[in-house]
Amino acid sequence: MNNGLKIPHGEDKVQVELTIKELMALAGARFPNNHMIEVNARKKLNEVLEQAYEIESGGRDASTNGYM
Repeated sequence: MNNGLKIPHGEDKVQVELTIKELMALAGARFPNNHMIEVNARKKLNEVLEQAYEIESGGRDASTNGYM
């Protein structure tokens, strides 16, 4: 039986501001002389995801993942 992953408000939209190079790096383009492009783009995505999770969880402390 496949129950799938249920994410509250999973269909809500968020906005992330990326440069063209960052977008290309996330899409698979390689920048051998500047790995930081992809690293910075992933950081931006993670920041937005964390902000969205904090809003949905009501400000739950991320260090405990909601568990005491």
